Amino acid sequence: MKSRLSLVVSVVVLFASIAAFAAPAVLLPKGYRSWKKSERKVVTDKSSLFYGIHYIYADTKAMKGYQAGNRFAEGSRIIVEHFNIKGNPAVDGPKNMVVMMRKDKRFQKTGGWQFSGFGANGKPSGIDPVATCFGCHLKDASQRDFVISTVKDFK
Repeated sequence: MKSRLSLVVSVVVLFASIAAFAAPAVLLPKGYRSWKKSERKVVTDKSSLFYGIHYIYADTKAMKGYQAGNRFAEGSRIIVEHFNIKGNPAVDGPKNMVVMMRKDKRFQKTGGWQFSGFGANGKPSGIDPVATCFGCHLKDASQRDFVISTVKDFK
């Protein structure tokens, strides 16, 4: 009886530990399009990783971070919507992807930011944030809290 109780307690502790350390499912925040929106940015260089049309959305915490010279508080969220260029770059083509950065000190491998990618449908894309995102953020924005955009993008 004592060993059976020990086994039950061990299993409960194991499942509780797994649940505590499992990464929560990342979803796009509802209503992010009501956040502060950047100016439209068009990159027409086809060799660029950023070829396309971008809009950046920043929540209240992120806007304060931009205004403070790219020093972001824990929980700040930045979302970038990316559209393809289809013919005329003056017109948004179809949405290609959405990327979210959320300031979270638990993500030390990516400078304290959680990077998440989503398809045009808003479902997680499963991108590898270290290989796909953070290399450029480290190279281009290590002095700006790893955020490439600045307050100037939000005229």
